Amino acid sequence: MTNNDVFKKLRVALMLRDEDILEILKLVDFNLGKSELGAFFRKEDHPNYRECGDQILRNFLNGLVLYLRGTKEQPKYPGDVLKRREEAAQTQNQGSDGKIKDFGQRQKKKAYPPLSPVKYKNKPSQSGGKKKS
Repeated sequence: MTNNDVFKKLRVALMLRDEDILEILKLVDFNLGKSELGAFFRKEDHPNYRECGDQILRNFLNGLVLYLRGTKEQPKYPGDVLKRREEAAQTQNQGSDGKIKDFGQRQKKKAYPPLSPVKYKNKPSQSGGKKKS
């Protein structure tokens, strides 16, 4: 498993966007461009693919520790950090009127409308199953 694979898996597992990763790298004074970062997540046969070096992954992991745990002087609880990120993402998906802006969630609601009761032609009536003559 390469450094690129580890980086990709951490990105997906922690639901990090490019901006979040750049912010994490800035915590350890490591500046990286958005295009350079995108090159790490490309397929290996892509012309702009770039191998993630040990130094970049090491700095990202050190920054991730600071991002999630904080410093000795200002400790953080990792669960709180991740929870705040989820809450912020949910508030971004809702408009000022409380409606959901996320396209995928709107489509789900359209695809699965509430079911209405169905009447069957051959179903016996509610009078105990006896036919009226």
